[in-house]
Amino acid sequence: MALPFSNTAGRTLERLRTAFIDTARGAREVVGAPLRPDLPDDDIPRLKSRIDACLAGKGGETSRRVRAADLGQAYLSLSAAGRKKFLLTLAHDYGLPREAAMATVERWRASKEPARALRRALEPPAVRLLHEFVGVPQGVKFVVDLRAELLTLGRSDAAARALSEDLRPLLGAWFDVGFLDLVRIDWSSPAALLEKLTAYEAVHAIRSWRDLKNRLDSDRRCFAFFHPRMPDEPLIFVEVALVAGLSGNVQRLLDAKAETRDAEQANTAIFYSISNCQQGLAGISFGNFLIKRVADRLATELPRIKDFATLSPVPGLRQHIDSRLKNEGDSALTPSEIASLRPVIDKAEGAAAVRQLLDRPVWWEVPAIDKALRPILSRLAAHFLTTADGKGRALDRVAHFHLGNGAIVERLNWLADTSSNGFKQSYAMMVNYRYKLSEVDANHEAYSNGKIVASREVRTLAKG
Repeated sequence: MALPFSNTAGRTLERLRTAFIDTARGAREVVGAPLRPDLPDDDIPRLKSRIDACLAGKGGETSRRVRAADLGQAYLSLSAAGRKKFLLTLAHDYGLPREAAMATVERWRASKEPARALRRALEPPAVRLLHEFVGVPQGVKFVVDLRAELLTLGRSDAAARALSEDLRPLLGAWFDVGFLDLVRIDWSSPAALLEKLTAYEAVHAIRSWRDLKNRLDSDRRCFAFFHPRMPDEPLIFVEVALVAGLSGNVQRLLDAKAETRDAEQANTAIFYSISNCQQGLAGISFGNFLIKRVADRLATELPRIKDFATLSPVPGLRQHIDSRLKNEGDSALTPSEIASLRPVIDKAEGAAAVRQLLDRPVWWEVPAIDKALRPILSRLAAHFLTTADGKGRALDRVAHFHLGNGAIVERLNWLADTSSNGFKQSYAMMVNYRYKLSEVDANHEAYSNGKIVASREVRTLAKG
């Protein structure tokens, strides 16, 4: 049964509109007629007069909030084309180009004003404008969503890209981890929140109510960070399975028909999915703090749990393996691996044989092929996970995240995700990153110095 969650974004947008209408009620007499949905060119001067009025900051706190709410309501009332023109106007006419910044610095140097005056003067007017929304109901969510649209526009417009980057420090300050609340989500949580959990799940799609309930069962945990000014919107969440020993297959881990285990008897917490929920907060990291906070909480609540690990995808692995086989040919394989392929294929050898076998439908269901390919793909995967790039970073972005948090590459799991996406990403392989709480800081320091910390098993596998 499909989950009816397509209206989640629409309801969020309507809540923003309502909050701004309520705050700005009565302001029409001041600001004039509404802007037209597509924001034609002759409406731009009236838009800029509203922006200028907000930036002028005349009157008391209430007046400033009314002007900000009215501007936010005007933006939300526009069509997609109108919102694009609004944001491009903001980015191009209220940013801080290099020439303007240099002129500002020169004026400051010629004056006797303190350094804080320069910092204020160098803040783009658009950023100062969006500061005004912090005091408006739903205003923080509005700025987060507005940055999400700027990030999209920034792919083709340099000014929009610059403004999205200018907003990052502002949002980083608003969303400092010290302000965030860690909340457990379970089956008794509000239905609207459960809808968002499903809509935002980015790793393993939630396919039914039964699937959702299974992920929130007594032997499962789900935790999310929330901001006090966005109490209905999770920022990031992590799903955890409480099990005995390391898990090596995601289908078994997520099997809704499997027997529920006694959480009190579990000795391992498996973090199997972590999802960022707010696109507008891209570049602001919560994941490392979330995992550590959850691990500390679980260690306190369930003292039998001693091991903390992930069951993680390896998104770029298949592309990496395919590239090595194509570009390096037989030199990507060891002599023993080349020899092991001969019993299962007649017309090709070496790398060409591997590529032909991998092109076969459901090759993993043929025992002889599986036996021949497993050591080859596993070695290539282990090498991929333990190799750093020129900057000392892991080649895989998920590995970079967990290693940067202080985890180690613990174990490679063969045929761990046999979904179509699992084969598309990594030929169905997944990896366990282990968090040893007493060694997290040392591992983080080692990785910061360019060393990828891995178990002896993985390092041996990488050498072949």
